[in-house]
Amino acid sequence: MAIEDKKYTENKKRKKYVLTFEDLQYIIPAFRSKSGALLLKILYSLAGINKINDLYSHSCDKNGAEFVNSILKELSITYNIHHKEVLDQLPQGGFVTVSNHPYGALDGLILIHLLGSHRPDYKVMVNWILTYIEALADNFIAVEPTSNETRRQISMVGIRESLSHIRNGHPIGFFPAGAVSKINSRLRIEDREWQPTVIRLIQQFKVPVIPIYFQGHNSLFYNLLGIIDWRIRTLRLPLEIFNKRNVTFDISIGEPISVEQQQKFKDLDQFGKFLKKETLKLKKNK
Repeated sequence: MAIEDKKYTENKKRKKYVLTFEDLQYIIPAFRSKSGALLLKILYSLAGINKINDLYSHSCDKNGAEFVNSILKELSITYNIHHKEVLDQLPQGGFVTVSNHPYGALDGLILIHLLGSHRPDYKVMVNWILTYIEALADNFIAVEPTSNETRRQISMVGIRESLSHIRNGHPIGFFPAGAVSKINSRLRIEDREWQPTVIRLIQQFKVPVIPIYFQGHNSLFYNLLGIIDWRIRTLRLPLEIFNKRNVTFDISIGEPISVEQQQKFKDLDQFGKFLKKETLKLKKNK
């Protein structure tokens, strides 16, 4: 069964969970053996998947920005928007947002709430695993940079979908780093290198680009785990959303970068550095 077939169909009642034990065994065959199942049971508990499923079940009857609003309310998460006027003057038709990626899935949820409230046709390009959040199926475009043939096909479908979405006059959000911010060799938490494949795609779109910056980062504990092993850090990521209870985030929105401004950069690397600089400089705008 293809991964995309594993999700819901129009004739199937929406599930009230994100991931089950069986889903993970399907995704990762190594967990299907007796010893693998035992290990998965431990990891399933450590990653807090049951807590995620429980949180999801309370809002799974909603969609898009309404779903995110319900999740944020349950966690008492709020955010301040700097330069909010940009949202009141969004470009007509297709445009792109580029953002740093400090928190993980929470970044995507907030973007859908922030932009989706103004443009319900706004989608975010995400790792394919997030498409298991059925309430946001219409807001996600799935990709997965991997050598796995099935998942590579998902990436190709995602890229084609993004091109079609933009050409039909709809907006898309990107996290060009492709993964959550991490601690560097100087023990500073920063965004990863922005991926050339994403930058090339944005360059091809020829639409306005709006930089969006999320202030802050995940817990120090989460980031220090990455020094031990990135897989342990990844295991911790789902639980990070719960230590954001009662937190108010600061989000800065930059002025749209016109197509004319973008066309000054013929070199892909320079264009990528320009977009990243325009995003990261918003950190000062508090």
